[in-house]
Amino acid sequence: MKIIGKIFIVLIFISLVLVSCFRIDKGADEDINVLRDGQSQESAKVEYKEPQTVTINGIDYKMSRSQVGKFGGQIIVSTIGEGPKTFNPWVSKDATSSEIGDLLYESLLTTDPLTGEVIPNLAKEYKVSKDQKTYTITLRKGLKWTDGKEITSDDVVFTWNDIILAGFGNTSLRDSVLIDGEYPKVKKIDKYTVEFKIKKPFAPFLRFVGTSIAPGHIYKPVIQKGKRYFDTYLGTTTGPKDIVSSGAFMLEEYIPAQRVVFKRNPNYYVIDENKNKLPYIDKYVILIVGDLNNELLKFEAGELDVISVRGKDLPRFKAKEKNSDFKIYNLGPNTGTMFIAFNLKTGKNKDGQYYVNPIKQKWFNDVKFRTAIDYAIDRNAMVYNVANGAAQPLFTAESLSSIYLNEALASGHERDLEYAKTLLKESGFYLDKNGYLHDKDGNAVEFDLYTNAGQTEREACGVMVKDDLRELGIKVNFKPIEFNTLVSKMMTTADWDTVLMGLTGSPLEPHSGKNVWYSKGHLHLFNMRFQDDKEDALLPWEKELDEIIEQGALELDYNKRKLIYDRYQQIIYDERPIIYLYSPLTITAVRKKIKNLYPTALGGTMHNLYELYIDE
Repeated sequence: MKIIGKIFIVLIFISLVLVSCFRIDKGADEDINVLRDGQSQESAKVEYKEPQTVTINGIDYKMSRSQVGKFGGQIIVSTIGEGPKTFNPWVSKDATSSEIGDLLYESLLTTDPLTGEVIPNLAKEYKVSKDQKTYTITLRKGLKWTDGKEITSDDVVFTWNDIILAGFGNTSLRDSVLIDGEYPKVKKIDKYTVEFKIKKPFAPFLRFVGTSIAPGHIYKPVIQKGKRYFDTYLGTTTGPKDIVSSGAFMLEEYIPAQRVVFKRNPNYYVIDENKNKLPYIDKYVILIVGDLNNELLKFEAGELDVISVRGKDLPRFKAKEKNSDFKIYNLGPNTGTMFIAFNLKTGKNKDGQYYVNPIKQKWFNDVKFRTAIDYAIDRNAMVYNVANGAAQPLFTAESLSSIYLNEALASGHERDLEYAKTLLKESGFYLDKNGYLHDKDGNAVEFDLYTNAGQTEREACGVMVKDDLRELGIKVNFKPIEFNTLVSKMMTTADWDTVLMGLTGSPLEPHSGKNVWYSKGHLHLFNMRFQDDKEDALLPWEKELDEIIEQGALELDYNKRKLIYDRYQQIIYDERPIIYLYSPLTITAVRKKIKNLYPTALGGTMHNLYELYIDE
């Protein structure tokens, strides 16, 4: 399973996620403290062993790190929304599809959920040269794809040269390994050995090397048909038998808007001390529940085994936990960032239409206007009335759990409506006799705030923002819309005003955010760059961010890197293209029947899914 990376080493993937908010009563502080004190007591009873390889009959198995379990049973989890958009992980742009991709396709390397160390996965071992420009990966021998074909270095070279570096599918990984203008050189040494060469030492590169591998014999004909065909390959109408994979689980069934069912891969390469092949459970089921309320009802009805606990529901869960069949785990502040983003893009699209109304363009590109919005938002109210105390205010582009957090900015500022009004006045805004804000040209200040529909908490959170800004005389039209439509607006057409959303990444590697902060990044939402855009249209501080991204990745010394990334956070704090709101705690309820759980802040609650077993 893939989890977040080691210090100085990045987990590339950044998943687009929803902001979950709802107005409720205050009063969960005591519950939170209890959870923090007791979160690891059960998992500490049994030590999670050191990783090791065991060779049997020429096959290099990975030894399970947990105690021997029982075979049989299933684990049922859930996903919000409409379900996966694809079964092709190299195309995926949504969290559900990416989760499924991680289940189906194994990575070369993974991350130790206890220490953060990079450890072998499909790879048996890896070596880094003294000059840190050559990476040599040796694969385990005897591993098979689900169709019986052996996994070899040809698959690795194909994945990198013909998919990733050729620009097929989601180009996030390719964009992130462009080092001083050059991509890595990838070549086969022998049947089980691959060599990666990079132009300069690059701090995050080891995690990039460890990405998922595609079966070359299956994907080669697909590549030959072009990028457009590749983007549609392994769509959600694909039959399970047509998906050749390497993960602990194989796709068994997909019923749109209902569920995705996986069955155990009988030839997975992890074994326990008794030489039994894992995983232990027979099936892993993802129910597509639509919205958060439905998810909660299904958990309480016993239809789900795992659920993320929202702040508003925490007292309810704590009251039931003692006499229930579930246990609550608190892993601290999550690694995501929740925010409001402004669309700063100026000009017109190829059809001659403005991306953003030119009147609004002037507002959004006024840093005093953006700062006024920031000071009008009541983060403390969100923490207590929205997250029920199970969160902390957020002011920085790095999450509160990041080792690169700019501590000087972490505490941010208090809400200050008077200061917000002063800033607006300095930019020529004024209130009419009815208390509505107008710009210096007499235009009433009104704009749209979009977010993803389907989560009742998020929708209420948008209402809170709307109410906060009303106190400045600003009219906000809050518009929850379907997820794919929202993604299209942000990343394809750029026809939106502001958006309430979130991103997840690594708390140990800021370079995982390159696609957000780099001016040509795939997730540079606040000023999305298209192919025909002029380079001189960049804002001065965007150019500095580009330089910082390059400097930070090439610097290997932690203390020097820290100073570089402190600066990028300062730029975002000062310019405010994105206004951060708060970081929720990661709280999960899991049925007690699920054994071999070793929850960690790095790995989450079920990082070792293939080792879990059911004991009723």
